[in-house]
Amino acid sequence: MSNNEIAIVIPEGQAEIVPIMQRCLMSVREELRDDPYIIEAIKVLQVGGYRSSIGSFWNAVVDDLRNKIMFRSVKLFNQSVEIGRNVETYEDFQNYVNDDQLIDGAYKIGVIGWEASKVLKHAKETRHIFSGHPKSSDPSIIKVLAMMDDCIKYVLNAEYPAQIIDVNDYVATLAEQNYDRNVVAIESALGDLPEIYKNELANRLYTSYIHPQSTSILRSNIEFVAPILWRVLPKPIKIQVARRVDQEIQKGKADITETAFSFIELVKNQSYLSVVARRYQIDPLVKELTAAFDDFPRENDAVKDLVPYASLIPDDLLPEYVLSLTRTYVGRMGSSARWNRTDFFADGAAMYIPDMFKSFDDHAASYFVEGVKANELLKRRIEAPAKMRRLRILGNIVLEKISNTFQERQFIEALCDEQREAEFLALLRQ
Repeated sequence: MSNNEIAIVIPEGQAEIVPIMQRCLMSVREELRDDPYIIEAIKVLQVGGYRSSIGSFWNAVVDDLRNKIMFRSVKLFNQSVEIGRNVETYEDFQNYVNDDQLIDGAYKIGVIGWEASKVLKHAKETRHIFSGHPKSSDPSIIKVLAMMDDCIKYVLNAEYPAQIIDVNDYVATLAEQNYDRNVVAIESALGDLPEIYKNELANRLYTSYIHPQSTSILRSNIEFVAPILWRVLPKPIKIQVARRVDQEIQKGKADITETAFSFIELVKNQSYLSVVARRYQIDPLVKELTAAFDDFPRENDAVKDLVPYASLIPDDLLPEYVLSLTRTYVGRMGSSARWNRTDFFADGAAMYIPDMFKSFDDHAASYFVEGVKANELLKRRIEAPAKMRRLRILGNIVLEKISNTFQERQFIEALCDEQREAEFLALLRQ
């Protein structure tokens, strides 16, 4: 007789439990309908063997968890749970892994979720009390069905998890020309990784990318994969990888350090760089922009290089950074036999600078005011209406970013209002 055909016998006075039991027992996955542990649980349940039924049903849960862990990754289970030895086979699970370790490992490698791990610990205690201790009080049918219902919901009706990629194999595949750059396949492979594997893979990608002997094929594939992985990385891993740049700075190998920064830029992880790393990268860029003043091609390149760090400028570099951006955007007046214009500025840089100003706060805005007031060359240039208009564009952006209590708010408001230009010039001369 099959599981589906077993008649359910309920003790007298508890007939209302029949629909609940039928739903509970018929909710396991199709392939488990003839599981010997579940069949045994049903048989003894019919004759009032509640203790044995709890024990048999828990055995089905343990069996399913073991199989799911083996399917997902025994290697990862060994990395996640301290057993005292490596588990390789089903028999090893039987002989060396207790129920708590099994549940904890299943949660850590993504076979079950956090809620399931807590509920299963409670189900395990139910089994321990009523099936493992014959002198305990008799469990009620409600207790039995509640335990079964939890086990079905979180294990026996839950599908098998996705298999986990082997990090070593995956990194090796990245070095091959025929690596499959299918975004769906990559998201499927990486998105379901447990945190421990995400950590390992993120660090392996970084290490491989900056290694001087890495091939162009490997680096190219990493450039495709790393941004996808970074979208699903927890913040602590992002920080940890970014802080590894400091180690390369200390080693003094400029080419590797440059590659390390390239990786951080690739995954848009600049915000997690240390102050030391930010200053190391940004200081030369700010100095280059200052030195490139009025050399439009160089200004274009310098500003573009600074764009990723617009919101990350160290405080000691802010005065020079803000003034250089302002002077670059305002530009100069002149004449040209080639161009029918008198208003000159670095066109490429001008595309980026307004957005860079949008990252300003009161602190950066104070340096903007200070630069406009103190720089004599800039003050002479904005005497030309065209240059005043360009400065006003920046002023309007700053006005949107400053707080109501900003000390130089009157100065910014006067700059932004064409009708108050005389007031602005008077404030400028103070």
